[in-house]
Amino acid sequence: MTRKKIAFIGAGNVGATCAHLCFLRGLGDIVLYDIIDGLPQGKALDMLESAPVMGVDVKVTGTLDFSEIEGADCCVVTSGSPRKPGMSRDDLLKINAGVMNQVGEAIKNYAPDAFVIVVTNPLDAMVTQIKRVTGFPRHQVVGQAGVLDSARYRTFIAQELKVSVESVHAMVLGGHGDDMVPVRSYTTVGGVPIEKLINPRRLDEIEKRTRDGGAEIVNLMKTSSYYAAGSAVYRMVEAYILDRKEVLPAAAYLDGEYGVKGLYAGVPVIIGGGGVEKIVPIDLTEAEKKAFASSVNHVRELVEAMDKVLAG
Repeated sequence: MTRKKIAFIGAGNVGATCAHLCFLRGLGDIVLYDIIDGLPQGKALDMLESAPVMGVDVKVTGTLDFSEIEGADCCVVTSGSPRKPGMSRDDLLKINAGVMNQVGEAIKNYAPDAFVIVVTNPLDAMVTQIKRVTGFPRHQVVGQAGVLDSARYRTFIAQELKVSVESVHAMVLGGHGDDMVPVRSYTTVGGVPIEKLINPRRLDEIEKRTRDGGAEIVNLMKTSSYYAAGSAVYRMVEAYILDRKEVLPAAAYLDGEYGVKGLYAGVPVIIGGGGVEKIVPIDLTEAEKKAFASSVNHVRELVEAMDKVLAG
């Protein structure tokens, strides 16, 4: 049986963390691509040398050559500059938009059938550019945002209530930025609505920390998070490779759903062997609808700003 091929375009912390999880689970053969000579090759060799210890039999390749991603079933895009202290996701726009053009062309040429998961920030603009450059249908290109944001929300709620994270079910939708939308009406702990367990003022504080979750880690480590982010990407790769039909919050291209047309935004989707197989509709409260619309407007402004950068 031929193993699946998973290509990581960007062998930095997030890409390598996700690649290592895929390696440990034996999801498929791994390709690490980067522009820094020695980085992908070294990480690939290091990972491969752990195979006898972990009992894993997959191929791991590190490369500076895009052609090595040829025939990949899944491509994870983390290329570009990471956030640094004082930088917002939007600050990365000019740097990373050009990178997406190169990456998109490479995927289009070498892995035209791949399911593409974009992680590079600012996420909503970068996933838009990858879709434009590749020309792929919307089910084939998705952005990782909601899985990570929801994980942070669930973590903070579990800490507050001193319960298992597995007892907390929550979704964070909208853009992957400071106006992301934690959806209280679909947040439960052991089936109990969150507003019955945590008072509104404290919940406001937890949701603010969720929105600032990335910046909090950047301020501590002086670079972007990677354990949580890499794990979130892994969850999406696994859902696709194993055809799990899992409902996950992700940045999907909307064509009228949620009243949005022609933009990427975080919504619940079903990810399986067909990529983004379905966008799942849910009923938001009036306050959540307003917050979601505001978040989507910021995504639109972000994409317009990117277009000006690329045009100028």
